[in-house]
Amino acid sequence: MSESKITVYGAYWCPDCRRAKKFLSEQFVPFNWIDIEQDKEAEQYVLQKNNGKRIIPTIVFEDDSFLVEPSNAELAKKLGLKTEAKKTYYDLIIIGGGPAGLTAAIYAAREGADTLLIERSGLGGQAGITVGLDNFPGFPEGISGQEFSERVAQQARRFNVEILQAVDVEKLEAENGYHEVYTSDGKHYHSSALLIATGASYRRLDVPGEEDYIGAGIHFCATCDGPFYKGAKEIVVVGGGNSAVEEGLHLTNFAEKVTLLVRGDKLTASQIAIDKVNQPDSKVEVKYNVIVDAFEGQDSKLKTIKYHYKDSDKQEEIHPAAAFIFIGQTPNTEFLKNYVDMDKYGFVLTGHDLTHKEEAKQALPFETNIPGIFAAGDVRHSSTKQVASAVGEGAAASISIREFLRAK
Repeated sequence: MSESKITVYGAYWCPDCRRAKKFLSEQFVPFNWIDIEQDKEAEQYVLQKNNGKRIIPTIVFEDDSFLVEPSNAELAKKLGLKTEAKKTYYDLIIIGGGPAGLTAAIYAAREGADTLLIERSGLGGQAGITVGLDNFPGFPEGISGQEFSERVAQQARRFNVEILQAVDVEKLEAENGYHEVYTSDGKHYHSSALLIATGASYRRLDVPGEEDYIGAGIHFCATCDGPFYKGAKEIVVVGGGNSAVEEGLHLTNFAEKVTLLVRGDKLTASQIAIDKVNQPDSKVEVKYNVIVDAFEGQDSKLKTIKYHYKDSDKQEEIHPAAAFIFIGQTPNTEFLKNYVDMDKYGFVLTGHDLTHKEEAKQALPFETNIPGIFAAGDVRHSSTKQVASAVGEGAAASISIREFLRAK
């Protein structure tokens, strides 16, 4: 990552500061973070910049210009990100710029489809914040999540895919046989076909330090990032459900010990997984009724997790090589409610998962219950939540989209 030329002045408790830091991180924009409650000189600097007012975040740029409490849209404009499309009508609009969306864009545009891709945060999705991809074919030495994301985005642009960043989609509608996409900046675009590739967000603990060490000791995928900690003395897993326990067991392949920090008084995983944890030779230790208070680090790496038990105010510490957080995933489908069919968790139903529906008889692979609207990647029900499979789904969905557009 290049040298930081942006400084964010704020405080750990400030939600707008966290949002701004998250936005800059997602765009792979390096920045310096200064907590004005820990640095009195910095506090005075903020007061000076704001005519005696203590307003945060105050974000100062290389040319000494600054923004105060900026929205994501204001930050995007300052960073020069493209937020408005050139046209109104497209053959295909893709919502989501992770591996599935970008791959579908490459396939579609390469075959001549006029393609617009809309991403609300950083290109690459969850893959972009992964330390490295060691299990993606074609990279024998592995590749960082950021570099992988940048390469795929560059490839999409090579085929003239129009890409918007920092743009939220608010709702979808249909008009005269076209799909209408309404964005948060008041614009709306039309297309013959639409691909939903918005992925899913890992739930966060929302405690101090969490955002600061994502990708630098805090992770959300044991398959992706576990191998980087081979030989570690201890790894922490936060969560007590099926994913947490199974991923914790998987992490024992790399660490001498795995400690589960569980908020409840019991594990809610499958009995088979629980039995493995309880075996005499298990390398998993479980701490119940634990509340995580904060993550702390040194030299930009996670070093300490502070926590307390529910029945005590006494704070304790643990010093793992890494922490993996598995407290659930939320599909990014808020804008699709009451529009396409989804499962009870909000993941989009496609193809064979719609066989109980009359309209499914005509559905193409990866097509939703609405003709011309497709879904691929982590947002889709029954997807495997891996980069390689997301890429494959993006390619396969684009082939179905091609068939749909030819028949239209």
